[in-house]
Amino acid sequence: MARVGRFRNDAARAEYLRAYAAMEGLWPLPATTADVPTAYGPTHVRRSGSGEGLPLVLLHGFGGNGLYWHDVVGPLAADREVLALDTVGAAGRSVQTAPLARDADYGAWFAQVLDGLGLDRVHVAGESLGSWHAALVALHAPDRVASVSLIEPNGVVTRTPFRALVRMLGFGANPTEAGWRRMREWLTPGVYPTDAELACMRAALGYRTAAGWARPLKDAELASIAPPLLALYGAESVLSEPDAARLRLAEHLPGAEVEIFPGGGHGVRGQVPDRVSARIAGFVARNAV
Repeated sequence: MARVGRFRNDAARAEYLRAYAAMEGLWPLPATTADVPTAYGPTHVRRSGSGEGLPLVLLHGFGGNGLYWHDVVGPLAADREVLALDTVGAAGRSVQTAPLARDADYGAWFAQVLDGLGLDRVHVAGESLGSWHAALVALHAPDRVASVSLIEPNGVVTRTPFRALVRMLGFGANPTEAGWRRMREWLTPGVYPTDAELACMRAALGYRTAAGWARPLKDAELASIAPPLLALYGAESVLSEPDAARLRLAEHLPGAEVEIFPGGGHGVRGQVPDRVSARIAGFVARNAV
């Protein structure tokens, strides 16, 4: 049965919102915020930047929120508005009120957010689990998407290795400080979160998520993605299989662009933010129509 995400209790919610407020200080640009009504609950949106280009919408990964894009939003917003969403069903300032029971519900939710913001078409970028949500938007609301960029889309093009899932489940069962550190060193080597980010990550453990889990797209689904697609991988990622993903995309979506960053891990955006943001910005600019 589909569930609705929620904090475990009021104390967990208050702790998270304190951490969220502290993390807002990392956002490098002037911003406005809005809570957009949808059938699945109000969605929190942070808007920065301006320009003639079509807006770019950012979808965060598991355990994150829209603020985690702070290290790349500057270059991405150089010539367009950027909108960072807190996905419904995940810890954040969005509040889920109805389940996202089907894949198509993510497309409906996204379209309703755009309607509430008065936007027709946008570019979309997602990271990790946010790549899964971005792929669903491209599949189920293609008329609203000018392009889609996927950063480390583990479980979307190829399956997440079983051994990696087992290791993550082990961490979740006993999230000690030492285990937390080992998990970061294994999952996102070379990425050093700020104290504010770490506090928000820990506080997110007080949320019972219902944001959905990625599954590999079927061949027909992959082939039917209409918007131009960019997939970015870290060559040393423990969650993705970059070479296999490149081959599968070449077979079923030959127009897709793929870049694999040597030495990069699952946290490749945090390792080389300038290179990742430049690659996305260039892709978006080439698909402006």
